[in-house]
Amino acid sequence: MKHIPMLSAALLLCAARLAAQTLHIAQGTLAGSTTAGISSFKGVPYAAPPVGDLRWKAPAPAPRWTAVRPAKHFGSACMQTLRRDTLPWTHEFMVQNGDSEDCLFLNVWTRQPRAGANLPVLVFLHGGGFSEGAGGIDVYDGTHLAQRGVVVVTINYRLGVFGFLAHPALTGESPTHSSGNYGLLDCLLALRWVQANIRAFGGDPQRVTIWGQSAGAAAVGALLASPTAKGTFRGAIADSGLGHAGGVTQSLREAEQDGESYARLNGANSLAALRAVPAPDLMKAPTPPGVHFRPDVDGSFLKEQPSVAMEDGTGSDVPLITGYQSEDARSLSRPEGALAAYSKRIRSTYGDRVSEVLRLYPVVGGDEGVQAASEAMSHDRNRVNQWLLATRRATHTHSATYTYYMDQAIPWPQHPEFGAFHTGELPYAFANLDTLDRPWTDKDREVSRTLSGYIVNFTRTGTPDGTGLPHWPRVTSTDKQTMELGQHFRSMPLADPEREAFWESFLTSQDAGNASRY
Repeated sequence: MKHIPMLSAALLLCAARLAAQTLHIAQGTLAGSTTAGISSFKGVPYAAPPVGDLRWKAPAPAPRWTAVRPAKHFGSACMQTLRRDTLPWTHEFMVQNGDSEDCLFLNVWTRQPRAGANLPVLVFLHGGGFSEGAGGIDVYDGTHLAQRGVVVVTINYRLGVFGFLAHPALTGESPTHSSGNYGLLDCLLALRWVQANIRAFGGDPQRVTIWGQSAGAAAVGALLASPTAKGTFRGAIADSGLGHAGGVTQSLREAEQDGESYARLNGANSLAALRAVPAPDLMKAPTPPGVHFRPDVDGSFLKEQPSVAMEDGTGSDVPLITGYQSEDARSLSRPEGALAAYSKRIRSTYGDRVSEVLRLYPVVGGDEGVQAASEAMSHDRNRVNQWLLATRRATHTHSATYTYYMDQAIPWPQHPEFGAFHTGELPYAFANLDTLDRPWTDKDREVSRTLSGYIVNFTRTGTPDGTGLPHWPRVTSTDKQTMELGQHFRSMPLADPEREAFWESFLTSQDAGNASRY
């Protein structure tokens, strides 16, 4: 019996750590939870459900509520094919809850949920090819970054056909005479919600940094380029990543033609008919060959190609970090296959430069050397491509750009072939190594401390440098270097001089549209 008071005390302590945290925002009162000194508020609606007549329209503000709203669980992910687990992305990287058309929720982690704390704010935009993903994924948990004094926000945004269908009839009904960028408009409304509400969570609306990975990085590029997004953030991070060339965004007319093909294929002769299709059935509807629902240059949210707007000074003049994982291309492309197939692809991509490419990147050892040659090309191309964006951006902006190349691979004895794979930087960056069951080493923990330290400092000050961290220089036109993150923390050359000169020439030529984003 003498152990009962001790047990009761332990239970009370546990209950205190998990105590509800009540907070008032413009829409109503939220009841979140607190653990390890961090308060979290999950499944907070930042927009009205985009259903019925609101399908394929700009998001509307979230309605108010009267009763206290529970905010202890993630809201539904946006409509997508739920894969759960697909190598190299194990379940910690994937959506594990359900999906719904009613999905415009965000999540907040903070250590000081009170107005006046004025903490810097980091808003994360997930990846997934604009067709999958959500803000409520294990490796995106904001607890550990929040412990370092940053308010972390993750969001959902509409995906696939729900987020990016363009059609002449949608353009015709739009007050901005545009269509197709609903997922990006969701991101913008979330940022405006942050501006209006983040003080209640202890955040400073004047110190908001946006951070995206993969498709989220492309969304960051679009927000940087969009005149309508100016003033909603003061810094940007794009992982895998932004560059001068490649990844051309289609025009509104091209996107509308894809939408017309989609509607015809599915026998829909009106918007009313399309909007009447239940969301699960729309997910099952066939898509014409070659049609991919992605952002478009719609003349309103995006007035020109994002890379052009970032470089010509019409976009937001804010500090930027952008970079790549060393094995990004390996994660996202099919194996190169035989030497003959590789040579055919090189010829179709590089035209009359093919002999120079094959000389600079020879295949050693026949078919087995194809992957090595392809990855060497990818590494050099990406480093030069992001350097070109940074130097051209510097001619029209005052803010610094920082680039990186990350080569630290998650230790994975069962699958060493994936290396530093696409998205593999995020457990390090969020300081969430222990989310994954891997044989982490002291080196991994050093990388996580350093990388997350750079992100926290950049969010606070607009520069990644901070006490105890290796110096990360801004990009200049005269110093053809990038920052290596992982095996070392130091400046490294973009490529050897002859290869660098080739990529600088190719990526600034009319043929550069053929260059892969990775």
